[in-house]
Amino acid sequence: MKKKSVEAEKVSKEAHAYTPGLKVKRSMTINKTRRLPIPGEVFVKVGDTVDYNTIVARAQIRGDPEIVKAAIMLGVEAEDLPRYVKKKIDERVSKGEVIAAYNALFGLIKKQVVSPVDGTIESISNVTGQIIVRGLPMPVDVEAYIPGKVIEVMPNEGAVISTNSAFIQGIFGIGGETHGRLRIAVENPQETLSEDLITSEDKGKVLIGGSLVTYEALKKAVEMGVSCIVAGGIRYRDITKFMGTEIGVAITGEEEVGLTLIITEGFGKMNMSQHTFDLLKKFEGYMASVNGATQIRAGVLRPEIIIPHSEASKQSDEDELAMGMQPGTPVRIIRQPYFGAIGKVFRLPVELQKLESESLVRVVEVKLENGEIVTVPRANVEIIEE
Repeated sequence: MKKKSVEAEKVSKEAHAYTPGLKVKRSMTINKTRRLPIPGEVFVKVGDTVDYNTIVARAQIRGDPEIVKAAIMLGVEAEDLPRYVKKKIDERVSKGEVIAAYNALFGLIKKQVVSPVDGTIESISNVTGQIIVRGLPMPVDVEAYIPGKVIEVMPNEGAVISTNSAFIQGIFGIGGETHGRLRIAVENPQETLSEDLITSEDKGKVLIGGSLVTYEALKKAVEMGVSCIVAGGIRYRDITKFMGTEIGVAITGEEEVGLTLIITEGFGKMNMSQHTFDLLKKFEGYMASVNGATQIRAGVLRPEIIIPHSEASKQSDEDELAMGMQPGTPVRIIRQPYFGAIGKVFRLPVELQKLESESLVRVVEVKLENGEIVTVPRANVEIIEE
């Protein structure tokens, strides 16, 4: 009996493992926290209905300081500068307005100092001979990003927006939040999204490609005003050329390249998952919110496609992950040398295995789509939630 119990425990340990996963969901409840970077004013209340561009909250960030070497410009000693300043501290000034002046020889010598920006006088120094003009405060708005209802308000910070939607996560992306109407630009998930498939009618749209998006397609998409491109793969040299610099995959999302890009499978030519492609095709013509921000270290953040619709949410996130990872679970490998490869869990060995680094870790055997079985650390895979 004791031997049987040990075997049962071994099977139990082997059959389950827990790991974060990429979601590909037809219907689920999405709650988005929209928070200001600094305290400000919140414009919505619980129960309000918001749209994509509804301003949820606003804060004012101090303008940049402009240092004006006033004493040197006037040709006076620093200690004498306050005598020639025409404005007081905290007084509002306009760009080009005279803030200090010096007249000599009955007006034959006239020197003036003007404000370089619209702002306020922050300081007048009789030690450095400088005047600091602080630029006007800059408003920082936080938009709803998704349409839905406000379910929580955080005073002076922001709010939580809830909506029912299809939800798809990618493996890598660049560019920030935007939205647009979905258009399937290819016939199947194996097809390449090339420049000839993009037209002037795609302005503001979210284009869905197949196995690859080319550099030429990215350039044309920017020219046509496309909001976002979603594709299975992209060649690293193409994205480097498009960005104009080497790009790390640890943290992205702040790039200003003219559009948002979301890659669902990995680098190189990689067919988009049929399940992902079919789900996107089902919602062609719908509006979608997209964000290419990616963070694969602490606090994992994945690029996302959110497609609001009225179908009821079928199960909670807790239910989805309750079974964890087990033989047959679809997974994606997220580290080299199999980065982006998709397969199913073949076996979950109980014994720790030694890596090249000499460290001992738990591993998972994954049967790839081509039939090959590879062994990788469990931390190097994530579940594809379907």
